[in-house]
Formats: sequence, C-alpha cells, structure tokens
Amino acid sequence: MRCLVVEDEDFGRELVKCLLMDYAESIDTANNGAEAVEQFERALHEGRPYQLVCLDIMMPIMDGQEALKRMRQLEKGAVPPAGKPAVIIMTTALDSLQEIQEAIWQGDCDDYLVKPISQADLVALLHKFKLTDRVA
Repeated sequence: MRCLVVEDEDFGRELVKCLLMDYAESIDTANNGAEAVEQFERALHEGRPYQLVCLDIMMPIMDGQEALKRMRQLEKGAVPPAGKPAVIIMTTALDSLQEIQEAIWQGDCDDYLVKPISQADLVALLHKFKLTDRVA
C-alpha cells in the first residue's frame, strides 16, 4: 500500500508514519496541503496512485479541507483514469461536527480520526477499507 501522510508538525507526521510502518510498502510525507496536492497529482500522472492518505485539517498554505477537495477533483479528471479512489482519512485535533460534516459531505473523505491517533484505531480503518489483512 502506498501512503501519503500530510501533517505540518514533525512529531505528528513521524507518529503516523510509525503507526503505518508495518502496513505500508511506502510512506511519503507532505508538510502542508499544497505540497500534498502536488505529490498526489504527480503520483496519479506516474500511474502509481496512493491507496491511503492521512490528511491533517489545520495546516498552513492550504488546509486539509481544501486539499481533500482538490485531490478528489484530480482523481475524477485523471488520464488515464485513477481506478479505485484513494482512501482519505482526516486526522485532526478538531472534534467539531462542522469540520466532520464538511470533510465527509463536501470533501468526500472516507473517515475521520481525532488526535491523539492510536494504532488500534488506525489499523481498524485499514481493515475496514480492506487496505490490510494483517493483525496488529
């Protein structure tokens, strides 16, 4: 599984990488939404799309909500077609109904994890979306 971890804080980025290490073939990182969209687009054009994106909401330059919407637009317009869309999980300290609704209903994210993220919760989502069959 190819993963993209998008987090503006070094500690958070490294934590999610560590949680995914035993489940992913490769893990790329981005420091903000703009960088993430750029990497996401490049992966699509190279024919090596990400299967999983863990995307923080509160980031500089471009927040996670906007990055999410742009990633979904890129998937829809990909040539050749991207195939199965990436599983995009919002990872954030924001536990607000408004943020959750925007991410799910307007941005088309697949799920939402509130920080601090536990490995058990993340692995449960990997199983839910059939990204792994490994047991934690």
